[in-house]
Amino acid sequence: MEQILTGFVVPVNSEIFLKDPLSSDLGKKIIRESPHLIVTLGMESFNFKRLSENVGSTEAAIYRYFENKHKLLVYLTNWYWGWLEHNLVFATSNLHDPLDRMKVAIRLLVEGPVYEKNKYMDIQKLRLLVTQESYKAFLTKEVDEENNSGFFKQFYRFTDRIAAIVSEINPKYNYPKTLVSTLVESTLLHAFFLKHMPKMTESGLVGEQKLGFYFDWVFKTLKDE
Repeated sequence: MEQILTGFVVPVNSEIFLKDPLSSDLGKKIIRESPHLIVTLGMESFNFKRLSENVGSTEAAIYRYFENKHKLLVYLTNWYWGWLEHNLVFATSNLHDPLDRMKVAIRLLVEGPVYEKNKYMDIQKLRLLVTQESYKAFLTKEVDEENNSGFFKQFYRFTDRIAAIVSEINPKYNYPKTLVSTLVESTLLHAFFLKHMPKMTESGLVGEQKLGFYFDWVFKTLKDE
């Protein structure tokens, strides 16, 4: 299973990039090295000049792959959600109880991917990028146009899978998508708060305790409905 996941390629919308970064060694360097640089500098200070120095290329060469740094961020966040969806499919393939599958989904959101080896991406760096910078991929003036062009398809695919599990647990629950989007937002913000704004959460709410909070919240919500 690990071997199958290692070479998995997330099918990112081709409108996001100018040239497929997986088509060359330089392109692969760009998507592998950029998450760490973005996290280190912040999206505001990150630019293709700094990235070109990191990958040993020219700034012009990077522009052949991505029109701007925003499109690169969208590409990287698509990769993360596509990878998380792939993890979810594999990790739940032999689980018949939707409660068990929901626990897997929550664990993936809280702790990150189970299968971290991928020859194209450094998944841990990518997760850091998503928890710290992913909101900047869609909190833009262009979000409607990009949404209509399918820029966020991987995110929708992943959350739709979890919403389907919610509906299995409680078919009468009227807000599966809202519950899932709130869950995703909460796990991202909590990871950010723990690192940068610890007074926004209990200091001991980590590990199994953090999982316990989300298990209690989701399952009590679905049970009480």
